[in-house]
Amino acid sequence: MKAGRLLHLLMPAVLAFSGYTMYAQTSTQTEAQTRTPPDPLFQTIQSLDTKLFDAYNHCDLETLGAMVSDDLEFYHDQTGLSVGKAPFLAAIKQNICGKVQRELLKDTLEVYPLKNYGAVELGIHRFSHPGHPENGPGDARFITLWQNKDGQWKVTRVISYDHNHGLLAK
Repeated sequence: MKAGRLLHLLMPAVLAFSGYTMYAQTSTQTEAQTRTPPDPLFQTIQSLDTKLFDAYNHCDLETLGAMVSDDLEFYHDQTGLSVGKAPFLAAIKQNICGKVQRELLKDTLEVYPLKNYGAVELGIHRFSHPGHPENGPGDARFITLWQNKDGQWKVTRVISYDHNHGLLAK
């Protein structure tokens, strides 16, 4: 009976210790996962996004044109559908150059492979209007399809939606 009573008294300690061990392993596994090097596809798309929007922010239409496909489809929740590279570049020149700046909210970036095609990029970006603070910043969600054809990446489809006044990501 003494052994049974001793086991009964020690059981909570054993359970508490095993729970601590499980937590420590989970915590260590989580830390190890966060230390893994970034995925090469993620790095590629993040770099392409930076290059694309550096051109956008500096009105470098030549670079922008080289990075989008001739049959680009651009879906925008406020302006609708635009098809083709030429209308896209014309809209950038008329509505964006010198008027709007885009910043990717880096913690929102997601990249997924698309087998035999390329990648899909999702995230939230913030737009500001230099010289016109009354317009305030605005956030929007986006989905970009990148095609990797013969080692060259190009944007083929874009969906920009849920535009608001900087409320998506704080």
